[in-house]
Amino acid sequence: MIFSQSKLLNKFTNITHAYTTKDSGNLAFHVNDNILHVKNNHKNLAKNLSYKKHKLIHMEQIHSDIVHVVTKNDDFLTTPTCDALITDITDTPLMVMVADCSPILFYDNEKKVIAVAHAGRQGAFKNIIKTTLNSFTNIFNSNTSSIYVSIGASIGSCCYEVGAEIYTEAKELKLDYAIEIRDNSYYLNIRNILKKQLLDAGIYEKHIDISQECNCCKNDKYFSYRANKNCGRFAGVIKLNF
Repeated sequence: MIFSQSKLLNKFTNITHAYTTKDSGNLAFHVNDNILHVKNNHKNLAKNLSYKKHKLIHMEQIHSDIVHVVTKNDDFLTTPTCDALITDITDTPLMVMVADCSPILFYDNEKKVIAVAHAGRQGAFKNIIKTTLNSFTNIFNSNTSSIYVSIGASIGSCCYEVGAEIYTEAKELKLDYAIEIRDNSYYLNIRNILKKQLLDAGIYEKHIDISQECNCCKNDKYFSYRANKNCGRFAGVIKLNF
């Protein structure tokens, strides 16, 4: 399987979206892969999803809560340093790359705005969900009642063991509800944080779709940094059609 899709987002015919798998190949240029292989993987994905490769916007992700508003000046070769992208421009695919973190796709069906976000522990702790949704409402005048959100495969609490210092930080941020303690070890459930942040921001629960696949458990299907540090990146992609 080259990619999977969200049942929630599949009902909208004016967007194209997908979550890639290992079968799509590595899509990141910074993981010591052959550049020609990476370019070819992008070329194949663009063909499979019917978009022009040079129009795809991806990011230099830094585990921040920075949102970049995509304009017509952006293209495949301009990689903004941020962890979320948002636009209302058609035929301009947005991509988020991951290898344990959560790939998040957003769609406002009323204003016709899309976004992607990269949320690992730091992104969740910094509430990149809130920052991204603020961009919808402040820049594009979106209503949260018309925004749909899909979260792809990511590392689950089954595999995401963290240290005591992370537990302490989570408690300080009142996020310790997402920490599971098993055999005197701490395990973090990022999905629980992201879902609560979406609900707190006013997204309807019926407008939220969260994959329960753990990419670390299923590292035969997805890349996982926790399972193998020398790994590629899979991705979430979304595009507004004409």
